[in-house]
Amino acid sequence: MGELTLELGAVMLLALGLKGLAKIRTARAANGLAALALLLAVAGLLLQQGFDGWPWMLLGLGVGGGLGALLAFKVAMTAMPETVALFNGCGGLSSLLVAIGAAQLPTPLDLLGQVSVLASVLVGAITFSGSLVAMGKLQEWLGTPGWTQKPQRHAINITLAVASLVCCGLVLKGMAVALIPLTVLSLLLGVGLTLPVGGADMPVVISLLNSYSGVAAAAAGFVVGSELLIVAGAMVGAAGLILTQVMCTAMNRSLTSVLFGGAMGAAPAAGSDGAKDEGYKNVTSCSAEECALTLEAAERVVFVPGYGLAVAQAQHSLKELAKLLEQQGIAVSYAIHPVAGRMPGHMNVLLAEADVPYDQLIEMDAINPEFPRTDVVIVLGANDVVNPRAKSDPGSPLYGMPVLEVDQARSVFVVKRSLGSGYAGIRNDLFELPQTSMVFGDAKQVLQTLLQELRALGVGKVPAGAGAGR
Repeated sequence: MGELTLELGAVMLLALGLKGLAKIRTARAANGLAALALLLAVAGLLLQQGFDGWPWMLLGLGVGGGLGALLAFKVAMTAMPETVALFNGCGGLSSLLVAIGAAQLPTPLDLLGQVSVLASVLVGAITFSGSLVAMGKLQEWLGTPGWTQKPQRHAINITLAVASLVCCGLVLKGMAVALIPLTVLSLLLGVGLTLPVGGADMPVVISLLNSYSGVAAAAAGFVVGSELLIVAGAMVGAAGLILTQVMCTAMNRSLTSVLFGGAMGAAPAAGSDGAKDEGYKNVTSCSAEECALTLEAAERVVFVPGYGLAVAQAQHSLKELAKLLEQQGIAVSYAIHPVAGRMPGHMNVLLAEADVPYDQLIEMDAINPEFPRTDVVIVLGANDVVNPRAKSDPGSPLYGMPVLEVDQARSVFVVKRSLGSGYAGIRNDLFELPQTSMVFGDAKQVLQTLLQELRALGVGKVPAGAGAGR
């Protein structure tokens, strides 16, 4: 009875934690609730086992908790996508090992147990190897080999999938040794599904792998008879799948192409000119001083945060600049693309660190109609999500992906270290538009220079609201 009460309490706390993660203001407390739920689950398991083997469980809790705490302190905000990918892989590996361990027990499993073991091995192995590949690509340890873009990759993946299903059938017929080739084939399938995917589509893949890890955990829950693991895995799997679908819609991608991997090309398609092959010819650059003069005369300014802002850790400087402009009576907002950065919600979390008001973060569908009446747009380290080529070049890997239409604004300043291409590896037509000026430099350094220039111009000394009637 005691362990049942603890498990029920853990399930409720976990559900409340997941619900709280939907809002920035409650996300921190929600994380605490979810952690408490898992602690209760461990306590329930100890009660269920009569405290047998408790030193090992405490050792595992200490090692896992210690590593988690270390990562929380050490990992930079820019490395969060890789960390999430690694965590997804750990979840998949755990489910895989639990299933293999259960299959070695002397007590024969019933049909439900056997199917659960097979699902845990198949999905867990795909999640593990796929997540490692995703992390390697995000860390730029892995590229996208040219051969993975050939149509034959689909035949290879289908062959691996069919062979895996054959192994599942053999296990159900009593050939437990077939679990070994099933594990190997599933690991290869995870690599085959993830390796061809790249570019701007990687956030979608991470979200999908998160869903896979939930499905594997739910299957492992059936294997060990844990209602908590079943519920938690199902919630994570469903949440990940819903998020994947939302992101696919936002990027005009097919969920089917994501599920079967490789349909989304990482390399520029034929006919698309890569940034490395063709230089820019009509780029206008300017100094921070010129940018400040334009800002001083503006009435409406929109900032577009991107990965470069996160790398420079310039969110606090950005908030300070926005505050100065607002003191001048200038309307300020932030345009958030669904896949800005390298994972969903990356920019929201980054700006929340600097206490940027949440109501100033405007989603893409809401901000796009506002750009034609925007005086100044400042793009900070974002590239692919503002590239007009996504609307005009059918040969581009970005073609069809909705982008922030900053090219509709009166003046656009792009803060960037160089003219290098973004994650999709293609040139950006925005850079050559007549209303665009490049401000080369580190985002934090440029923002701080802008602050100095604006203060020198007297911006911010005007009482708040004085410019409202302009």
